[in-house]
Amino acid sequence: MRRARQLPEADLHPAPSRPGTRRAFWAAAFVLALALWSSGAPSVLYPLYADQWNLSPVVVTSVFATYQVALVVALPLFGNLSDVFGRRLVMVGGVALIGVSALVFAVAPNVGFLFAGRVLQGLGAGLAMGAATAALVENNTNASPRFASSTATVSTAVGLTAALALSGLFAEFVAMPLVWSYVVLLGLAAVNIWLLVLSPDDRPKERRRWRPQRPRVPAGIRLGFTVSTLSVALAYCVGAIFLSLGAHMIREFADTENSALIGVILACSSATIGVTGLLLSRISAQASVLAGAIVTLLSLVLMAAASVFGSLPLFFGWCLVGGVAYALAFTGGLGLINRLAPAHHRGASLSLLYVIAYALQAGTAIGVGAIATGGTLAMAVLVAATVVGAMCAAVVVLIVVARRGGRL
Repeated sequence: MRRARQLPEADLHPAPSRPGTRRAFWAAAFVLALALWSSGAPSVLYPLYADQWNLSPVVVTSVFATYQVALVVALPLFGNLSDVFGRRLVMVGGVALIGVSALVFAVAPNVGFLFAGRVLQGLGAGLAMGAATAALVENNTNASPRFASSTATVSTAVGLTAALALSGLFAEFVAMPLVWSYVVLLGLAAVNIWLLVLSPDDRPKERRRWRPQRPRVPAGIRLGFTVSTLSVALAYCVGAIFLSLGAHMIREFADTENSALIGVILACSSATIGVTGLLLSRISAQASVLAGAIVTLLSLVLMAAASVFGSLPLFFGWCLVGGVAYALAFTGGLGLINRLAPAHHRGASLSLLYVIAYALQAGTAIGVGAIATGGTLAMAVLVAATVVGAMCAAVVVLIVVARRGGRL
């Protein structure tokens, strides 16, 4: 396999003098924050839904995984849409669907509405996230090309942190706890659409006819793409356990039903992701991927120990170490694929990366829920830790092989 083409600096981001570049960059960052807000908004509320409608763990994790399943369906069909029609137009459509999903959650009378809301969230994120990530790269005004990947990590962390903390506070201290988090989400979606409309039109000058694109990896970057995708998938798989069952674990370990406390503890992890992401713009993508795999292994040990011993301090340690691991793995994976993918195929490459990562995340969530329903929560976490640990080992081996062969 030939050596992957190195993108020149101009290919990674346009000249900062282009009018509206900075506005487009931060509007895209807002899109990523909103997508993760929508994904995390129900996480603190899952125990309330379970109590209200007598839902088993596998039903709860299936609701969580519906978002990822919708993404996996949408991304292969529409992953290259922003390459043809421009990033801005596709992001507007995705954010609009996220806004509609907030309405569905806010009025949900039964679990069927939760599944419908997660489908809309997944479709919206499927449209918006690939386009937003590509827009960050193409509108990056910072001297460092890695700043776009770090901003993506920080943006998603901010959105998830706010969703977890506010959902918990609303659930504990405000009437109609299953409504207000989604009202805020709807308002933010409207603001985000307004900011995108004010951003420059970025439709390609060369008009092309759109058609669904068969998922593929450009020749010459397949090994690098595999490393990038597995790195992002590591972050997502551990996140699946954390977001789908984390609130249940805290309730069990701490013997508390205080939603505000649960939300704050969960938010500590995503806040750690954001703080770590701020420090990663000067670290190479390869180093970040390698460190992410190693730190993820450590976080899995803490996760398994917390579950076996029912220890809240160990769970909190997992929150912090897992947050660092997520930031390293996610930022490194995105940074690597942004550097390797040709500009005209960047949106489709990022979308395929998200397809695979979200498919693995959905499988993790559903599998953990099924094992917890048929057995115990501790057993489910131990099985998940073993599987994800094997993925960590695979990332380390692949990146060593790729570096020795000069393919990264």
